[in-house]
Amino acid sequence: MASIFSRIVQGEIPSYRVAEDDRHYAFLDINPLAEGHTLVIPKREVDYIFDLQPDELAALAQFVQRVSRAIDRAMPCKRVGVAVLGLEVPHAHIHLVPLNTEADIDFQKPKLQLQPERFAQIAQAIASKFE
Repeated sequence: MASIFSRIVQGEIPSYRVAEDDRHYAFLDINPLAEGHTLVIPKREVDYIFDLQPDELAALAQFVQRVSRAIDRAMPCKRVGVAVLGLEVPHAHIHLVPLNTEADIDFQKPKLQLQPERFAQIAQAIASKFE
């Protein structure tokens, strides 16, 4: 059965897309730690990020770098934090979280509740900075 992320890539489930290429997809986390919290995934469904082939992992890292730069340019933050947890969805993914303090990447804190219009604004802002 396809993961929720594969279903997002296939367009079966809507998402707030910020970037995409032939091998990767980046979209806003719908339970964000901060505005601009983005998930980056390989389109090929692999449960564990370290099960990706070396060339796939390298390509994912390069795509993540480009998305991170777009977030940094679009969102008011000091840095973009990176986290790989991989426990909640069986599809390799990387969290990119705009940071102003280390507490901004605490996954135990309450998540933001944003309106669809705000998600759309943030996604468009990041997408417009993606190169």
